[in-house]
Amino acid sequence: MAGIIILGAGVGGLSTAMLLARDGHEITVLERDPAGPPPPARAWDSWERRGVNQFRLAHFMLPRWYAQIAADLPDVPAELRAAGALSTNTLAMLPEALRGPLRPDDGRFDTVTARRPVLEAVLATVAARTPGVTIRRGVTVTGLWSDPDQRSGPPHVTGVLVEGGRAVRGDLVVDCGGRRSALGAWLDAVGARRPVEEREESGFVYYGRHFRGAPPEPRMYVAQHHDSLTVLTLPADNGTWSVVLATSKRDAALRALRDPHAFDAALARYPLAAHWRDGEPISGVEVMAGIEDRYRRLAVDGEPVATGVVAVGDAWACTNPTLGRGTSIGLLHARVLRDVLREVDPQDHDKLARRVDEQTTALVEPLHRMTVWYDRHRLAEIDADIAGVGYHTDDERWAISKATFAASLADPAIARGYQSLASLLTTPADLYAEPGMLDRIVELGMRAPRYPLPGPDRRELLAAVG
Repeated sequence: MAGIIILGAGVGGLSTAMLLARDGHEITVLERDPAGPPPPARAWDSWERRGVNQFRLAHFMLPRWYAQIAADLPDVPAELRAAGALSTNTLAMLPEALRGPLRPDDGRFDTVTARRPVLEAVLATVAARTPGVTIRRGVTVTGLWSDPDQRSGPPHVTGVLVEGGRAVRGDLVVDCGGRRSALGAWLDAVGARRPVEEREESGFVYYGRHFRGAPPEPRMYVAQHHDSLTVLTLPADNGTWSVVLATSKRDAALRALRDPHAFDAALARYPLAAHWRDGEPISGVEVMAGIEDRYRRLAVDGEPVATGVVAVGDAWACTNPTLGRGTSIGLLHARVLRDVLREVDPQDHDKLARRVDEQTTALVEPLHRMTVWYDRHRLAEIDADIAGVGYHTDDERWAISKATFAASLADPAIARGYQSLASLLTTPADLYAEPGMLDRIVELGMRAPRYPLPGPDRRELLAAVG
């Protein structure tokens, strides 16, 4: 068993803390923001989390996240339901004409979802009563503490420095600091090699509003792709929901969506989503931009840049949030760390660092790469829409991806396959390996319109927003 320091008391940090504590480790969570959670019913209105830039933006928990949390931390979904979170099934949200009658195995699409402040308040409540977890708020970490007597090899991290120069010691430091993680600079300061890093702006901008009222009837998938814009309709807790209009940061004309009147006028043009405006707004139009796609690997040429420290979730790799995969991938990553600690002695520092890197690369990185691949194509497609030209690529996988969505509108089996992809329950390779699946997708989807859902073209959208 180890004394583990976790940096960040967000969704990823709290989940990681509980997973590791339930294996017997002693966990100290250090969180910069001073305010602890209020009761979940007051979290949306009163909890300030300046360290989380997307705290009041739209969130939706995928079935992959729910399957993992229900298996390992069953107290969390139970507490979420008690706080008014929505229990739903992403396949059952579709009209029966699209997905056919529900089948015995459709329970794999179950999930429980809530607004981010409510979700985090519940996680914090459960974590606070978990034996072995100590949460210290209002503690600003300024760097890593390494073994001063080490004479060779990569630096070995033995704790962190906090504001005021004091050291907090631990057997392992787990960075769950999210998108804003400063781990690269901290490693540099203790003399480590620079980790492998890939960084670029994702290129998307999000305009989102939250509403309250009688929950709208879902009529299509959560994400609906249209000419130059994607519409997200996201049910949440206690009779609330959110709508997001996502486009390219280069779309100057659609910056008008910052205005609630323009936002509502645009939403009204999408027949399968327009009724999601029929509620009381509980926010203005929140804008999120400047989002990075980033990947960080703490090994170079197979050698750890440091031992005694690992990065989990968004502190390791993050993408744009349109597909809603961050929490699911982050929880999978936390489970990978837990499983490695079950087989490797925490005091075997080099082996632990190498094993975490190997398992992350094998089990978690493919999901990150798949998400970035999709985002790059979708952004290029939107930019082509803005320019008034068709999007063309030599990547045949993109054509198959588009055909899969179109075919899912005509075949219940493909609808389940598409929903499995969207829910992170399967991979494209596994789906297309199913007997007859790819042939059926090609037959039904390859000749479909580029955007098969009803909605405005570019000219009509610009006219709607003035």
